[in-house]
Amino acid sequence: MKNVVLASTSTLHGQTYLEYLLPVIKELFSGIEEVIFIPYARPGGISHDEYTGRVTTAFAAINLRVRGLHTFENPVEAVQKGQAFFTGGGNTFLLVQQLHALHVMETLKAAVEDGKPYLGCSAGSNIGGVNMQTTNDMPIVYPASFQTMGLIPFNLNPHYMDPIPGVLHMGESRETRIREFQVQQPLPVVGLREGSWIRVKGETITLEGSEPAKIFEAGKDAYELSVGKEIIFE
Repeated sequence: MKNVVLASTSTLHGQTYLEYLLPVIKELFSGIEEVIFIPYARPGGISHDEYTGRVTTAFAAINLRVRGLHTFENPVEAVQKGQAFFTGGGNTFLLVQQLHALHVMETLKAAVEDGKPYLGCSAGSNIGGVNMQTTNDMPIVYPASFQTMGLIPFNLNPHYMDPIPGVLHMGESRETRIREFQVQQPLPVVGLREGSWIRVKGETITLEGSEPAKIFEAGKDAYELSVGKEIIFE
């Protein structure tokens, strides 16, 4: 039974790293002794060790050990043997490139679909979708494939933002970009706002957190989904 949390962000304004998610993380990783952290998205270009250290400090508050996947000689074997996983945010192109290059993407997918708990934030949530093509990130590297784990039957747009009244920006909105994607691929897309996350328990997928999500289906008007509602596409 899948046991997954895909959060829009790791950090809310005025809070410390993962602070708002700690109760969720504690529940998700209940009974787990060590979580394998996947640091390849490298936000701001920080090192794998620095990123893993940041997670180690946060998880210490709930007595969870952390080990970075980059420290294992054989990352595929590490994922096969690992108890649970967390993939942090940063650049999705870089993350996906590394996961494919190391042959970890399919192994991680199999482990999570077999019931091992998985937490993603931002880029780490993007890879829970069918593909990474609704990310907001710059294409700083070229992955071998845009395909990701497909833990949910739709794509995500983390950090989703609506146009801000009074701001005179004339560029494309997030909705415009998502609609451009759906002309090419008619996949549903969930615009996930800060403070909210997707919760997967088995085949049940719900929206949790503090903010509604913006739902985009090809050929239909966008609509809002309230927190606590199940996400179902016919």
